[in-house]
Amino acid sequence: MTITEDKHIDQKLIPILKKVSDPEIPVLSILDMGVVRSAVIVNNKVEVIITPTYSGCPAMDVIGEDISKALEDAGYESEVKLVLSPAWTTDWITEEGRAALKAYGIAPPLEAEADKEALLGNKKIVNCTNCGSSNTKLVSQFGSTACKALFQCEDCQEPFDYFKCLK
Repeated sequence: MTITEDKHIDQKLIPILKKVSDPEIPVLSILDMGVVRSAVIVNNKVEVIITPTYSGCPAMDVIGEDISKALEDAGYESEVKLVLSPAWTTDWITEEGRAALKAYGIAPPLEAEADKEALLGNKKIVNCTNCGSSNTKLVSQFGSTACKALFQCEDCQEPFDYFKCLK
């Protein structure tokens, strides 16, 4: 697992937090999703700071409760705080998280994507999660959740979600 240098997560807490999944994408842990900014133990109490994937994300209350429950089950009191700045970015999704998205059938966000393509009328090339083809088309800017878009492969005809790049 890769945790960026700016994230302060006590190594003892990683196995506990790794078990807490994103309620909208259950194959991703909150660590792989990158929403945990810090998790430190202070006098046997864990202080966790999380950042939502977007400001109106409905999953944050559930994630906070799930974190508290997991830490309580491990014998820790906890306090979970929500911090909005700096805003979450898809750059915070770990490599493990990107691989899990792809295996689950969701195309991970493109690297270093500046999403001005729609403004310029350029086609975004997103590979099919089923057959790997780049011959895909955007069906809808919104998929099963607001952070995903719906694509369809022109070769195998399968629809698939694409996790939008947020920077």
